[in-house]
Amino acid sequence: MSQNDIIFSFLLLVGSYAINKYLIILLKNSKFNFLEDNQFKKPQAFHDISTPRLGGIIIFIQLIIVCLYLFYSKNIFHLEYISFCLLFFFLGFLDDIKINLSQTSRLLFMIILLITLVLLNDFYVEKTGFTFLNNLLASSNIFSVMFICLCFLFIINGSNLIDGFNGLLGIHALIILIVLFSINFVNNNNDLIYILFFSSIIILVFLKFNFPHASMFLGDSGSYLIGSLLAASTVNTSILNPSISPFFFCILLVYLFFEAFFTFLRKYFIEKKHPLHPDNKHLHMLLHYFFLSKNKEKKKSNYLVSIYINFIYLILIIPSFFFKDVGLLCKYYFLFLIVLYFFIYFFLQKKKILD
Repeated sequence: MSQNDIIFSFLLLVGSYAINKYLIILLKNSKFNFLEDNQFKKPQAFHDISTPRLGGIIIFIQLIIVCLYLFYSKNIFHLEYISFCLLFFFLGFLDDIKINLSQTSRLLFMIILLITLVLLNDFYVEKTGFTFLNNLLASSNIFSVMFICLCFLFIINGSNLIDGFNGLLGIHALIILIVLFSINFVNNNNDLIYILFFSSIIILVFLKFNFPHASMFLGDSGSYLIGSLLAASTVNTSILNPSISPFFFCILLVYLFFEAFFTFLRKYFIEKKHPLHPDNKHLHMLLHYFFLSKNKEKKKSNYLVSIYINFIYLILIIPSFFFKDVGLLCKYYFLFLIVLYFFIYFFLQKKKILD
């Protein structure tokens, strides 16, 4: 990195902290509460203090600043990041300002946005780890578009689903961004490492105000924005590093992807409920109830969930980094993680029922 990049990194770090601090104080002293999360009776609510949903707005502003810096200083223009993050930020922002769309309408908007953005940015996936899928992707443009839209849909919704406890999504996103940065740094993909590095700084500063005790939340705008950022970064990394197994990226995104995928299957096929309606039976929520059953304080249990899940996730993905180029090993390891998810989930569910 050049001297200008180091200076900009420092300014971004200090500026991010100042913006976060100032907006929190400003909102507390104002009479406007349209960004306050004070709905404590929602199934997915685990807080009892009114907290502003400022995270999405602040991260979005900072990402725009980063993109402008990269464009004017290095002539790097990340259209895919600007378009995905912009549109999904605004979709989530509608909910943050209490303009509530039905779950079905929101899903429909997501699908329309994804199809439009995938076509606009010419996003594609050539390798899946399965020969028959690779052939379908190569032979059918419609299937190729729908496949990548489905991938984005699961990651973005998975990010929104796990955004329930202090630091859970923020720490998780930071780990993924650091792994992607490491891969692209080693392989000299300079255009991509800058956006990953600066995004990591932004998330790190946000965590100062969200973990372990939260003075702000991401809101739907923030979780959608981070989900689209992670999905776009992973697809770009996969395209630029074709020697890495597609299943390594499945391993990296396994928690976000499978949380959304399993939630849909659980609600629709097992519980016979509308798959889009919120509930309190996600993995992180069951772990929260488990900690409470062990006489943990509610506030302490909140951030302990984030620590335990992300620590276990980090320990589990580290081995795969060393065989990321070996497709067969990555495939079996991904299946192992799915089985492990089921084991942990049903163990915690049984404990909750017994308690």
